[in-house]
Amino acid sequence: MKKLMMVSLISTLLLVENLQCDDYLIKLTSKLSYVMTQDSGQKIKVSRIQDVKNRLTDDFTKTSRACPPFCIQPTKIDEKIQNIEELEVLNFIGKEIPSHKALIIDTRLHSWFELETIPSAINIPFSSIENAPKKTIEKIFKILGMQVKNDGRWDFLNVKKLIIFDNGVWCSQVNHFLPTLLKYNYPANKIFYYRSGLQGWKLLGLTTVVHKEIVKK
Repeated sequence: MKKLMMVSLISTLLLVENLQCDDYLIKLTSKLSYVMTQDSGQKIKVSRIQDVKNRLTDDFTKTSRACPPFCIQPTKIDEKIQNIEELEVLNFIGKEIPSHKALIIDTRLHSWFELETIPSAINIPFSSIENAPKKTIEKIFKILGMQVKNDGRWDFLNVKKLIIFDNGVWCSQVNHFLPTLLKYNYPANKIFYYRSGLQGWKLLGLTTVVHKEIVKK
């Protein structure tokens, strides 16, 4: 009896969730309203802002930044690395992250990451890995799933799939991050570059998370 009640409850919850999906005016795709993930231990629903009059009002509305350093980045950052965009990132969040075999890495400085980022992203600033000693790289790679064999060799067999991003097409922080991954032989087929970055994400009204509020005086 309890088992039947549990099945009924689960069915009801799924039905409610589906009904909620149908209420969305602005979906991710014609058949998908949102994806669920976790960030800092909290469940996060990744969707689009439902206000059709919404406009960006923050720093990401800027069209022009001094170049250098804020120059337009090449579309293909490296021939071995696959570029992806929002739908692939959303699929990654919904299906790959829960498997614990994948990570989204915000390569920007920590102060930027704290203010706003993509849900479920972790922060490994480019400055912490660029030109870092091999011992530091080893520690970072262990976080990414690398194992060290008894003879000291690095084993990349079970490393995680990675999406790496920065602010967007005018930001070079990924360009300072990626070469170190490749230099130390992180498998290129497990690295994906989201070139549009946080600005592209926000332009579509997609959910972001804030880890540190700005206190206005």
